[in-house]
Amino acid sequence: MEEAGQKLKRARERLNLRYRDVEEASLRIAERHKNDEFIIALSRLADIENKGTVPTIYRLYSLCAIYRLDITEVLEWYGVDLTALPADSMNVVEIERTHTVNFVPNPHSSVQLPLSLDPGIDLRRTTYLSRMIQRWGKLPLVLLNGLDLKNHRYGFIGTEDWTMYPLLQPGSLVVIDESRRKVTENTWASEFDRPIYFFEHRNGYACCWCNVTGNHILLQPHPASQCSPEIYAYPDEIDILGQVCAVAMRLDQGKRRRTRS
Repeated sequence: MEEAGQKLKRARERLNLRYRDVEEASLRIAERHKNDEFIIALSRLADIENKGTVPTIYRLYSLCAIYRLDITEVLEWYGVDLTALPADSMNVVEIERTHTVNFVPNPHSSVQLPLSLDPGIDLRRTTYLSRMIQRWGKLPLVLLNGLDLKNHRYGFIGTEDWTMYPLLQPGSLVVIDESRRKVTENTWASEFDRPIYFFEHRNGYACCWCNVTGNHILLQPHPASQCSPEIYAYPDEIDILGQVCAVAMRLDQGKRRRTRS
């Protein structure tokens, strides 16, 4: 914490700002937002710089605005890495109910991706991909803008949601195509071709097959799931968020279900 305070001090000194200058600037920010929490008193600024006092979120905002600093970087000075937020969310707590994932990707962050694959890889066959990766590296997320992410969102199948088991395991991460909200019926040859949709209704979210009849929609689970169908007035009581177009999931949840039952 003391090191973070020293970094803020050096940022102030590079701009040749006095304590009084910072206080007066924070007063203007507080007046602009009609919130006195943004004010940084002289004594408080001294404690932040020299005693390792952690600023409140309001004072941190004021300091970043005054010093022209990226608040994401300053948070890292204090040990808060926003890029770890999704990983912490998935690994720390299990949420039983199906829900959307609302984290927004930071275009300035980077991810570990395989940068080079064995040229002899045959994608038509089952492959242990880890042995085919010749080189890993960090790739800025901004370079992924070529993908069609605008019309896609992500959903998480609750750890106790067995509606589409075994096609979709509990704990699965699904990609939702928001451009495909119209229900298509009787155009599939098997259950693997049948569209799966992601819904929002009065009780939360659902992910399953469906049939539309008049002003009602039937949410149809997989027969092997032993879950019951649900009927909603459509579109008054339920909204189709999109069609599931991709999924990442574990394959051992069925064993966990048998163990618990």
